[in-house]
Amino acid sequence: MKILQSRSFERKVKKFTNRQKNKLDEEVRKIINKPSIGSKKKGDLRGVYVHKFKIQAVQYLLSYKLFANDLELIMIGPHENYYRNLKSYHSRSN
Repeated sequence: MKILQSRSFERKVKKFTNRQKNKLDEEVRKIINKPSIGSKKKGDLRGVYVHKFKIQAVQYLLSYKLFANDLELIMIGPHENYYRNLKSYHSRSN
């Protein structure tokens, strides 16, 4: 499985500490092993999955898409304004 990252995702992860990156790697492995782990979105976000997990008491949301044998990591961040930002990113990319 090939893992792709959006530019937005790369920028956010760059700011993470090593501990946060290790936790993120664990969660990405979980997604690779079971792609349906996230909740499938409807409407404007059709085809996007969002996986929720915690890093040091902060809940993060990780959105991703599946393409044949590829996994695209779209966006990561805390819940505040997450879906609004995800919708604007998704509408620009389509």
